[in-house]
Amino acid sequence: MAASSANENSDKPRRTVTSFRNFVSQNHDSQFPAESGRYHLYISYACPWASRCLAVLKLKGLDKAITFTSVQPLWRNTKENDEHMGWVFPDSDKEVPGAERDHINGAKSVRELYDIASLNYTGKYTVPVLWDKKLKTIVNNESSEILRMFSTEFNHFAENPCLDLYPPNLRSLINETNEWVHHGINNGVYKCGSATTQTAYDEAVKQLFDALDKCEEILQKQRFLCGNTLTEPDIRLFVTLIRFDEAYTVIFKCNKRLIREYSNLFNYTKDIYQIPGLSSTVKMDHVKQNYYGSFPSINPLGIVAHGPNIDYSLSHDRHRFS
Repeated sequence: MAASSANENSDKPRRTVTSFRNFVSQNHDSQFPAESGRYHLYISYACPWASRCLAVLKLKGLDKAITFTSVQPLWRNTKENDEHMGWVFPDSDKEVPGAERDHINGAKSVRELYDIASLNYTGKYTVPVLWDKKLKTIVNNESSEILRMFSTEFNHFAENPCLDLYPPNLRSLINETNEWVHHGINNGVYKCGSATTQTAYDEAVKQLFDALDKCEEILQKQRFLCGNTLTEPDIRLFVTLIRFDEAYTVIFKCNKRLIREYSNLFNYTKDIYQIPGLSSTVKMDHVKQNYYGSFPSINPLGIVAHGPNIDYSLSHDRHRFS
């Protein structure tokens, strides 16, 4: 829902299917070849789906090859005389700390980017957006594919090319783990928050906490989800965990158990947060402003809860697996 991602017309919301599914490739003959300075990533620090792409960009050291811009956290009207509320850019780079004007296309909203890319587009205006500055179009708006591209296709520009988040020997396990983490946890919190019947909510809560319990058990035995090496599922899980106690427990009613009440999961979250570059992808003020302020059907007065203001820079115990 932080990326307009849930279907609120059902008691069992489904993720919106993304529409732009092209790939950047190391192949020079590709329509979208990997080139330094050609691509731009549009994100929201509030959105976990966008933030996981930014996390991989930072981990790989692609800052000089791929630029990025964040929208402001609160949804606003995206067009005059139109009721649609969505991601917008601030009017100045100083208006909202962390958010910037669109210096690439001069767009006022993410909706305008989609209009530039396709006059016939009728889907949702979501982030992340991977933009081709040369062809002036959207390459891809599916976060799982963007983070995979960043991990594998830009190594000749990366400052950390040896980091492989999708190593061949673990791909089967990574794919399997991505699947249950996505359905049970990443999308699971949204199922809880969007449920319109008690039955749907109860089912979603059970699925969510069953998956979290599974993670806790796995992390009792190893440092990361697929062994003692950081891989894709860890990044995908991290962006949900870091938002859990601050937003999801209250706004999405995911309060059966806090992440900081899970010994392994909480230490694991601190461990990943402290990887160089990762903390810069977390702006909790953006997270809380969006979740508490952009969903009037859930929080009509837009009051932002204080706390718990967790310090993820404190020591953790995950080095025991080193």
